[in-house]
Amino acid sequence: MRRDVFQAIADPTRREILNMIAYQSLNVNSVTENFDVSRAAIYKHMKILVECGLMEMKQEGRERYCEAKLERLSEVSDWVTQYKAFWNSKLDALESYLKELQKQPDIATKKQKNGKHKRTR
Repeated sequence: MRRDVFQAIADPTRREILNMIAYQSLNVNSVTENFDVSRAAIYKHMKILVECGLMEMKQEGRERYCEAKLERLSEVSDWVTQYKAFWNSKLDALESYLKELQKQPDIATKKQKNGKHKRTR
């Protein structure tokens, strides 16, 4: 079964596994000893990472090594980028609106002062 990259990064344990193997391949024991859960549980996370194409397991002698394949994270980056542009435009519009509001109290204050001044005469 081919899983979704978003499913892989949704879990903090899988994200941590990716962080661990991002710069160097590690054997399965080196990865599993960094977690307070069973080896079987970590192995299930690794299986999902392999199914998502974010990790590859290579056999070298008696050891199995985990190697990150982070190219697939570009899907996540592309998805985030479209929303980043959307929210940047919304925040720019909000900033402009707030600047306009900051200018308006000065006008309202002057009118109010002028109004109070007229009443006291």
